[in-house]
Amino acid sequence: MDRGYTGLAEYDLRPGGAYRVRATQQFAAASRAQGHEIPDVIIEGEVLEADPPNRLVTTFRMLMDPGLALEPPTRITHEIKQGANGVCALTLTHELEGAPKLALILGGTLQDQGAGGGHAWVLSDLKTLLETGQSFAG
Repeated sequence: MDRGYTGLAEYDLRPGGAYRVRATQQFAAASRAQGHEIPDVIIEGEVLEADPPNRLVTTFRMLMDPGLALEPPTRITHEIKQGANGVCALTLTHELEGAPKLALILGGTLQDQGAGGGHAWVLSDLKTLLETGQSFAG
């Protein structure tokens, strides 16, 4: 099942560098089939901090919907902490002040309306990929 999180992410991992997610052809076609035209770049942001493989902080602005594009950029922090035996913990913090529509979508609140499952879907897919070598999104 295509859950909509199969975008092609590009990062310039320097402070001030660009962060962009481009829609795949499959994602764009599925959106058109539902009556929604989307731009080529569906998410944009700026790299604020990059300390691979420990920490990445970016701004985040969703462009798939004109109403969402009007909301201000938000801030995402990814932190990876190494544990014992090759295990690590990923903490994702998304500061959503001033972006109420984005908060509903990313929280999965609008999932029954076709808006996706937000960060929970993405993190679940990452866990599945790491454990099985296969993504449920593609």
